[in-house]
Amino acid sequence: MPELPEVEALAAFLRENAVGRVITRIDLAGIQSIKTFDPPLSAFAGLEVTGASRHGKFLDLDVSGLHLVVHLARAGWLHWRENLPPAPPKPGKGPLALRVHLDNGQGFDLTEQGTRKGLAVYAVRNPSEVPGIARLGPDALQVDREQFAALMGSRSGQVKGALTDQTLVSGVGNAYSDEILHAARLSPFKMANKMDEDELVRLYDAMRATLTDALERQVGQKAATLKGEKRSGLTVHARTGLPCPVCGDTVREVSFADTSLQYCPTCQTGGKPLADRRMSKLLR
Repeated sequence: MPELPEVEALAAFLRENAVGRVITRIDLAGIQSIKTFDPPLSAFAGLEVTGASRHGKFLDLDVSGLHLVVHLARAGWLHWRENLPPAPPKPGKGPLALRVHLDNGQGFDLTEQGTRKGLAVYAVRNPSEVPGIARLGPDALQVDREQFAALMGSRSGQVKGALTDQTLVSGVGNAYSDEILHAARLSPFKMANKMDEDELVRLYDAMRATLTDALERQVGQKAATLKGEKRSGLTVHARTGLPCPVCGDTVREVSFADTSLQYCPTCQTGGKPLADRRMSKLLR
């Protein structure tokens, strides 16, 4: 799932490559991806792209005051095209959800792999009209330490869930929460409101360092290389069975119904492997 660093890098890429160009048309191939009807996508034709930004994990393309807002969900991505085919795509065929044509023949596709469709596109006059943006908590790279500690203290659940709750702190998803918790040497099952001052400081510092490092590696990359750059920087996420680069212990996994987390027992849980979430006693 694209998270804060990848979405910020995509916004930077669009600022460099799309801003100043005029949209000639937008093709909708996946009808389920569009979540609004006013203004229609046809309203963007003939308007200049004037900006690109990010709200949490939402990508926002400013088109002369109208906004094309995208949430890439779990399996969505933006593919830049140097030459787009002139013929409109056939609806419902393949992973293509939406195609944006620019006046120089270039543009981009929004695609989503798999059968579970979560990619969402909103055509709005103000980004705050998007329900997910209206509910966002403070940005993970803008929240200060005191505010962060107060937010964690208000959450009675596990710290893994607190980090990924976009209404609490926005921008962090499954992958970077694993990385942040590993860097902070904290169990993903630690209760958010039970952390002491030292643990809160470690978590806050790890969040900023992890996201800042990822941003520095990814901003300036082409859209096509961002996924690989993200994978290359991961220490525990998606590395089940591999050695932890910090201590050498084997990275382990806890699976849930539709997702999983990865962690290092030596670095994070005092050497104790975590059992299945339904069977495990939470590590304090």
